[in-house]
Amino acid sequence: MTAIKNTSLNVLAMPRRRMLHALLGTALGVGLALVGAAPSGASAAEIRVVTSGGFSAAYDQLIPLYEQATGHKVVTERGASLGNAPDSIPSRFARNEQFDIVILADAGLEALMGQGKVVQGSRVDLARSMIGMSVRKGTPRPDISTVEALKQTLLNAKSIAYSASASGVYLSTELFPRLGVAEQIKDKATKIYSERVGAVVLRGDAEIGFQQVSELLPFKELDFVGPLPDEVQQRVFFSAGVAAGSRSPDAARHLIRFLAAPAAAPIVRSTGMEPPVAR
Repeated sequence: MTAIKNTSLNVLAMPRRRMLHALLGTALGVGLALVGAAPSGASAAEIRVVTSGGFSAAYDQLIPLYEQATGHKVVTERGASLGNAPDSIPSRFARNEQFDIVILADAGLEALMGQGKVVQGSRVDLARSMIGMSVRKGTPRPDISTVEALKQTLLNAKSIAYSASASGVYLSTELFPRLGVAEQIKDKATKIYSERVGAVVLRGDAEIGFQQVSELLPFKELDFVGPLPDEVQQRVFFSAGVAAGSRSPDAARHLIRFLAAPAAAPIVRSTGMEPPVAR
């Protein structure tokens, strides 16, 4: 664990441009070597992907490399892992939108697999995420370092924003009731659909915001306070699967292997997520 933590700190300490080139070069050379050559029948394939926000920061760095190395074109759509918003991944599949790969929180992927919309046995874990909290820069940093401090922060906050996807479902249906604050905060806590929580906090529409750490960190104008305490943290795997009816299943599996390759781990860590480990 110490070695992993030190490696992560060293990576993050590098100048950003140098770090990016080093990480992407490693993923490009080693990652493709590990997953093997693209299937011959998938030459210049178009791979359609729908992904939730949790894995987006790493995905957006890795996909250009994959396209550059293979000549494939990756077409990306985005949506929440859970919920019935029009652009959520479950809603897209309910409308029979066609994809080759779906990337979302593990519970959502398993649900789609159970509905026959994702190929059984195709799940590959790409990263594990935690829930964190951000506020606007220049405003007080509430204490969430302990469970009791988190409870008081929720009670004291004037307004709270949380995601309509996997992290928000956990907060609203499990954590808030467990802390005994669900009733007290219901009129000031807002579930955010089809938008990142960070954008809502940045506009000043919410005093504090909760979402996956990897979705909060890209908002450099915000102050990332930290993750939830370990005792109440939810660690969620973001996983990929091959969509049923994929027009390019071999190319889809090749791209998934690339995203999950050990060489991609430094990029995953740099976005605030943890690479998957054997379970």
